[in-house]
Amino acid sequence: MRALAHSAGVRIVGEIRQRRPIPDVATYIGKGKAEELFQLARETEAEVILFDVELNPVQQRNLEQITQTRVVDRTQLILDIFAQRARSREGALQVELAQLLYLMPRLSGKGVALSRLGGGIGTRGPGETKLEIDRRRIRERVAHLRHEIEEVRRQRGHQRSARRKLPFPSGAIVGYTNAGKSTLLNVLSGAETYVDNRLFATLDPTTRRVVLPDGWSVLLTDTVGFVENLPPMLLEAFYATLEEVREADFLIHVIDIASPHWELQRDAVETTLVELQADQKPVITVFNKADCVRDPAWLRQLVAETPNSVYISARFAQGIPHLMDRIVATVQGMLVSVDVWLPYEATALLAECYEYGRVLSVDYHEDAIHLRAQVIPSVAARLKTSQK
Repeated sequence: MRALAHSAGVRIVGEIRQRRPIPDVATYIGKGKAEELFQLARETEAEVILFDVELNPVQQRNLEQITQTRVVDRTQLILDIFAQRARSREGALQVELAQLLYLMPRLSGKGVALSRLGGGIGTRGPGETKLEIDRRRIRERVAHLRHEIEEVRRQRGHQRSARRKLPFPSGAIVGYTNAGKSTLLNVLSGAETYVDNRLFATLDPTTRRVVLPDGWSVLLTDTVGFVENLPPMLLEAFYATLEEVREADFLIHVIDIASPHWELQRDAVETTLVELQADQKPVITVFNKADCVRDPAWLRQLVAETPNSVYISARFAQGIPHLMDRIVATVQGMLVSVDVWLPYEATALLAECYEYGRVLSVDYHEDAIHLRAQVIPSVAARLKTSQK
């Protein structure tokens, strides 16, 4: 929560913790604790009070009345950060949709006024309240945004289809926010994706081609960072972006091993992958920020106990060769063995096998080429379609 506040540009002047069996229906923390919060806010001259939970509209309104201070819950804080970070049209659309979905149930008792009074033919009796008008406008805007996001989703689908025609396997870099995903993509691809040491520094997915040591290539996509208890409306709004995770052939899960909460962050990412139905893909686990770990022996033991994992420092480009080896091994595990007879007019396919697969043997006969190779599934299908 402190990291979220810092990312939003908030200076923390005080904290209150509370342990109670169940939340208070009216104020979540209870009236006595709310009075204590009012005193602390007044003493520290706080301008906003942040809650590390999602409050319902009634609780939020009651707390603001008692504390006489603006109250922001965890969901709204994350939405505010997303609004600051959104740079592309797609990101802005998705953030606005999530904000409106959050706002809609919280419209109550604000500026209620009758728009038309009177009766008779052609009138609407008591008319709409301002609240009803606001809700109707929000519903209309939500419908419009969903239509635009669906268009973006279709465009992304076309882009993915175009990438699928390339003989490259695709991977998605996933991980808790600020784990170092964008830095890693920059190191692997030589790109210049925006990087900042803040949560949710990048919201828009970026795809880059990465050339592997043996000459093969993969397409890697940097995705939006996950966070513990990611609000459901964000999952809905960012579905078009998160589809990149679902459509990838394999995943690179980047973990900030220097964080004292890395296990909780790892579990939060894995839970989100289950919700996205992407938990059955091959995964390379990357323990990043190894340069900040004080016990290298413990880190080596962790890697030894974690299947298909490496430790690296993306910031200093340390351990990257080991990660490249893992990517090569993972891609090789997805290759399909083919034994085909190709006509001579299909030599372009043979060239693809040399560049993007592993050619085991080639025999040139009078009327055809006998090829045995290991290639990705899409190339295998084209080979079998083209054979004599």
